[in-house]
Amino acid sequence: MKFICPLVVVDDIKKSRYLYESVLGQTVKMDFGENVTFEGDFAIHQREHFQSLIDKRDIIKKSNSFELYFEHDDLADIVNKIKNLNLEFVHEIVEQPWKQQVLRFYDFDKNMIEIGERLEHVAYRLFQQNHSLDEICKITYLDKETVEKAINEYS
Repeated sequence: MKFICPLVVVDDIKKSRYLYESVLGQTVKMDFGENVTFEGDFAIHQREHFQSLIDKRDIIKKSNSFELYFEHDDLADIVNKIKNLNLEFVHEIVEQPWKQQVLRFYDFDKNMIEIGERLEHVAYRLFQQNHSLDEICKITYLDKETVEKAINEYS
């Protein structure tokens, strides 16, 4: 068996495509009209069509039981874009215990989206704050080789 992709249900596929393509920078891999798959291997599906496939069962919005996760190092830019679309934040930028900065918000259909900085960026940021390589590895759970590569990449 092969896992293919997660799928989120949306009310307005055009509006959702705008969010995922224009704001979150995703590229369409396949477009089947009421079902669109993105290069990152997740899909959006038009609510009415999807509901017809599951015998008209209820689709519950804002369940907080699932999220799509993206990475982007300029979170402040994303916060502004989300605010401009009047989307609801779960929370703006917060720091996780492993020092990664993340934000979470609901898309137009109340599906939770998380955007976090790359762990390599976290390693570089900690290096800039004068943490030792060993400390960075301990905090981020990254191995020394990955941390050294990240520091070189961002320097």
